[in-house]
Amino acid sequence: MATIAGANGHNAEAEWIAQAQKGDKAAYGQLVQQYRRLVVSVAYRQGLDPGEAEDVAQETFVRAWLALPKYHRLPGSWRAWLCRIAVNLAIDFHRRERQQAELDDALPDPMSGPAEQAEQRAQARLVRRAMAQLPPASRAALVLCEYEGLSYAEIAAALDIPLGTVMSRLSYARRRLREMLVEAGETR
Repeated sequence: MATIAGANGHNAEAEWIAQAQKGDKAAYGQLVQQYRRLVVSVAYRQGLDPGEAEDVAQETFVRAWLALPKYHRLPGSWRAWLCRIAVNLAIDFHRRERQQAELDDALPDPMSGPAEQAEQRAQARLVRRAMAQLPPASRAALVLCEYEGLSYAEIAAALDIPLGTVMSRLSYARRRLREMLVEAGETR
């Protein structure tokens, strides 16, 4: 089976999408395999635990499959479209399941000693708690930019907002996150 790589990657992706739109489940399986990790990561970084992120990823791909006949291919839009679905489902999950996420599973640097690992875990916990306190719209923009590496244009497409709104949400999220961490005594 083909994999996405280099300039031919977009051709393979476009072919998989076209075939999947015709009902080819194997082609859709290639898309799922290619983007599963991204979708799980997006969901996880929205404040879900690993199991919840997997559930949201599965639901993302089910919804994408069901909506695939209506999907119109634009360059880079498949990735952004999946991220949009995942972000919306993660936000819905938070609304339905709980008031605030409690996340504490960051992995420490294996080269550091026990004391440093404990400190790294504590700092990661503070960052994740602060991230969970951001408004969902700001958190989504920050996660897509800082953790997933989407461009501002891709974020705008994923969240269906203007480019200027992406920039203002990122500015707010970064400033607010910094303030919360300073209040917690973790940033200078």
